Amino acid sequence: MKTALVTGSSGFVGYFTTQALLDAGWGVVGIDSMSDYYDVSLKKRRQDMLLAHPQFMVVNEKIETPGTLLTLFEQHRPDIVIHLAAQAGVRHSIQMPRAYVEANLIGTFELLEAARAFPPKHMLLASSSSVYGANTKLPYAETDKVDTQMSFYAATKKATENLAHSYAHLYNLPTTMYRFFTVYGPWGRPDMAHFKFTRAILSGEPIDIYNHGNMQRDFTYIDDLVAAILALVDVVPNPEHPVPGDSLSPVAPFRVVNIGNDSPVKLLDFIAAIEKACGREAIKTYHPMQPGDVPATWADASLLQELIGQRTVTPVAEGIQRFVDWYRDYYKV
Repeated sequence: MKTALVTGSSGFVGYFTTQALLDAGWGVVGIDSMSDYYDVSLKKRRQDMLLAHPQFMVVNEKIETPGTLLTLFEQHRPDIVIHLAAQAGVRHSIQMPRAYVEANLIGTFELLEAARAFPPKHMLLASSSSVYGANTKLPYAETDKVDTQMSFYAATKKATENLAHSYAHLYNLPTTMYRFFTVYGPWGRPDMAHFKFTRAILSGEPIDIYNHGNMQRDFTYIDDLVAAILALVDVVPNPEHPVPGDSLSPVAPFRVVNIGNDSPVKLLDFIAAIEKACGREAIKTYHPMQPGDVPATWADASLLQELIGQRTVTPVAEGIQRFVDWYRDYYKV
């Protein structure tokens, strides 16, 4: 049986990715710190559902703890690694930057050192659309220059790309970096917009809308994201075999891939979809742009399609309805 190591296995994306791997016949070793950045009971519920599968095991520890990942690599010799553990949140990174240094930078360093000692066949690491920062050319393409990050969170994600590239080059570690675009869906993080909007609307509380609503996001439904992650597992970067529009490094088995819908949605249209799914109108409070935020994201997904062929794209109205249905059931509202 093939073995995958998934960091952040009890997180939003980690849970769905791990479940999909188990469904596909993989054995999965998970690691998750169960941090209290958001409601730990949500993470525990996800983890308990995964533990019901006999081919899943988990270690609840911080990835930045020296030697923890090295021990897991030595014991389990994973065929692939999907690195999703990170301290998330643009605005939280302004108040608590040290947490981002520890989880995102030191944690990724520990992972890369473990992979150097016990090389997997493919490393797949999560990055973020936020690395595009102040870029104004839309849609964002993987070959764009990305040197103007707008938040410390974004800066740490770009730094992990650079760290991973250096290890891919120095130690011939095949590595794919995923740049995720505004992922949403059931079992999501409570700090995400769709979660906060739904909670407030159903509670009759006002929602905060920044930049006076002049925002666009390339919202990506969780099932579409996970399908792309699994499809790319077997697409191992090889500098000798580029495809049209490739972001392959000329000196390493290293590639960056956007995972997004390639279809930005206006924030007010996104809210309208939530209102419709909830069956009631939001009380809206408008504010200026928040520090570290950007007005629009938009993924050029042509490389993703070139690499995996047909990809799934869930319409926002459909994805939001699924989320609201889950929210009502989970919170009994």
